[in-house]
Amino acid sequence: MADGITRKLTDDMKLLLSARTVRAILSVSLLIMAGLAAFALLAAAQQQSRQYPPTIVFMSDFGTVDDSVAICKGVMYSIAPDARIFDLTHQVKPYSILDAARFLQGATPYYPAGTVFVAVVDPGVGSERRAIVARSKRKQYFVLPDNGLITLAGERDGIEGAREITNPAWIISGEVSATFNGRDIFSPVAAHLARGEDWTQVGPELPVGKLVRLGARPAELGPHGMTAQVIATDGPYGNLITNIAADDFFKLGYKLGEQVSIELNNQPMSLRFVRTFSDVPSHQRLLYIDSRGRLALAVNKGNFAQIYHITPPAALFIAKAAK
Repeated sequence: MADGITRKLTDDMKLLLSARTVRAILSVSLLIMAGLAAFALLAAAQQQSRQYPPTIVFMSDFGTVDDSVAICKGVMYSIAPDARIFDLTHQVKPYSILDAARFLQGATPYYPAGTVFVAVVDPGVGSERRAIVARSKRKQYFVLPDNGLITLAGERDGIEGAREITNPAWIISGEVSATFNGRDIFSPVAAHLARGEDWTQVGPELPVGKLVRLGARPAELGPHGMTAQVIATDGPYGNLITNIAADDFFKLGYKLGEQVSIELNNQPMSLRFVRTFSDVPSHQRLLYIDSRGRLALAVNKGNFAQIYHITPPAALFIAKAAK
């Protein structure tokens, strides 16, 4: 009987050890699987990094008749040869900070986190105005003069930090030109950021609330209607772009298809509010919400700005819809 008990205890011990062995093997297997999964994720991230190189979006008022744009791109490529450089536009109206700010605001939603926007519309080049890098809450970077260019994108996307460009290792070596900061400061800094360098190394932190802001007056809703401005024209078409957001316009009570009474530079006129240009006959005026979500005025197959001799900024008043 004693032998039977001993054999049973031995068998029980073997079962216990066998269970522990299985658990140990399972634990090791899970660790190996977790390690393989982490390795696969890392490899995928590296592959994605190779598949999607860093992105720089370049905007200026340089035009394209000379070598300025190409020189700036050459500086960027010499520092970050793997970068993709997209031209937002180089036909910003010379010195128009408001137009440039509007283009930045329109473009940022369509680019991913990590994109570097370099904007050189800089009437104060060579003066005491600061050269800065700002980072938005969308994790995009803006390399530009502190002259209000960041205002509109910052109002919508939020700015979580800003730094003044002072680090000599991040700019062109030698003497910096007083008239070509786009080449000597903004382009190399954009390339260093695109290359993945730590943006806090560019220079000292700046209070976001102290950044220069555009003094553009917002549209105001009063008891009889909305006082606003025409702030720009739409490329070669001559459509008038206003500072009225779609949601604000609808507060006036208008619906699609209705006639809208306005005063443009104190000139009364009536325009039909429609979805798109072809909703009215050729050469007729219309109001519509543009692709950036702002109220705009146009002439179907015509140039509103030329026909009515409008040069922004222009005063605009829209009466409330009749009840």
